[in-house]
Amino acid sequence: MRISEETRIKVLEAARQLDYHPDITARRLVTGKTGLLAYVERQPTQQAFADATTPQVLRGLHDAAVAAGYEVLFAPIPIEDGNGRVERLIAGRHVDGIIVSGPRTDDDEIRRMIEAGAPIVLQGTWPGLTVTSVDIDNFTSAKIAAEHLVSIGYRRIGIIAHASMAYSAAQARHDGFLRGLADSDADPSTVPVAVAGFSPDSGAQAMEALLRQDELEAVFVSSDTVAIGAMRAARDAGRRIPQDLAVVGFDDIPIAVHLDPALTTVRLPAYGIGWGAAELTIRLVQDDQPRKSQLVLDTELIVRESCGALTRPPPD
Repeated sequence: MRISEETRIKVLEAARQLDYHPDITARRLVTGKTGLLAYVERQPTQQAFADATTPQVLRGLHDAAVAAGYEVLFAPIPIEDGNGRVERLIAGRHVDGIIVSGPRTDDDEIRRMIEAGAPIVLQGTWPGLTVTSVDIDNFTSAKIAAEHLVSIGYRRIGIIAHASMAYSAAQARHDGFLRGLADSDADPSTVPVAVAGFSPDSGAQAMEALLRQDELEAVFVSSDTVAIGAMRAARDAGRRIPQDLAVVGFDDIPIAVHLDPALTTVRLPAYGIGWGAAELTIRLVQDDQPRKSQLVLDTELIVRESCGALTRPPPD
């Protein structure tokens, strides 16, 4: 129903004075929309809250959603649940759209929903599946980290993957780092690899496993959160960082610069990833074809003390 601008202003002013808020259930019945977006982490709750990048992503997601009149529901729903909880969010009209963080290539529920046309945006990449997504170039970013370590003179280098290789980001960072070693004339075939589970404690366990295998000069850890535990384990084993063992992380979480030594890492634009994911999801919800289905944001290698580059003499 059309109303005049004068009447519209009077209604809004009356609503403000009465502290009126729309009833979400009534709005859902009238419009078929909830005004809610779900941010789904495909990890157990403990792991989801351990990842220090999550608050930054959520802040960007929240800010973009609120600016467009939406609210955000945070839902850690591990793939192991296997009971259709994500599907019910859409089928039961609990939310208008879903952002899936940390997609796994063995996630049949999410694959089925995407192929059925559900309003889903991935925070990450799913090789071989056409889907709207926001991500970074994990492969190239890790490759640059490898080239940096080799340029300083390191050759005996290990990898701590922050999660199972079923997670596409963990796989891409692993593969990119090995490619960087190969392209820098280092031998990637003998690189020891330990797999962690998102948390600092899992990083400590992975570092302990690596140090039992080889006399390493450097370790690439594909998550700063995991690197915190890895660095602690290295010190507990009597290895000084970076004098005895260089460490490079990934993400540039806020505490990275405050670690001792400060962590060299790949800076991931976590806030921008959250903002971009919200914008793409809202366009899907509003039946507005996204201008760019795959949004890829830039990263940057941040060189600090933990890699030894600031104090180590250049290689011959």
